[in-house]
Amino acid sequence: MPSLAALLAFAALSVGLAVTPGPNMLYLASRTLAQGRRAGLVSLAGCQAGMALIMLAAAAGVTAALLAVPYAYDVLRLGGAAYLGWMAWQTLRPGGASVFEPRALPPEPPARLFAVGAATALLNPKVALFYVAVLPPFIDPARGSVLAQGVILGSVQVLIGALFDILLVLGAGGISTFLARRPLWLAAQRYVLGGALGLIAVKLATDSRR
Repeated sequence: MPSLAALLAFAALSVGLAVTPGPNMLYLASRTLAQGRRAGLVSLAGCQAGMALIMLAAAAGVTAALLAVPYAYDVLRLGGAAYLGWMAWQTLRPGGASVFEPRALPPEPPARLFAVGAATALLNPKVALFYVAVLPPFIDPARGSVLAQGVILGSVQVLIGALFDILLVLGAGGISTFLARRPLWLAAQRYVLGGALGLIAVKLATDSRR
């Protein structure tokens, strides 16, 4: 069982992961705005299923294997930095769109919404980088089963992510309406999100393996 201090620290980092823009947030906001809250919640269930699979894989030892292979961490880190840099450019470039601007997505049946949500999470480099770089230091073999500690910590991250995603889906319409009536707020929101993505990309690119 992880210590209370480790659980609280990991929970704080999980909150940071949840509020950082990424593919899951973009997909959920777009789908909710295009097809409604019900579709957004089905997509959210798929995203959380994908994140749970990543968490279980990491807890079973994938994280340790990646860290043990020479240069594997650096390849993933630099790939994630490049991806986040591209996302920052897509947000900040002239004519770029806010995550809360309505998008003309075609309606999809629930099964496809769930499947696309799961695929979005499974292919999300932000989540993979989090488990590769953040989870291992919180696992202490002296405190018992490494697998159990990984599952407990990972479950904290999945639960926090689910709570923030629910708030995103439920509030996407209101936020979009608010921003549509206030173009300066819409522009500011784009620059804040784009700047945050760029800073995270730079941090990932300049971090060295410890």
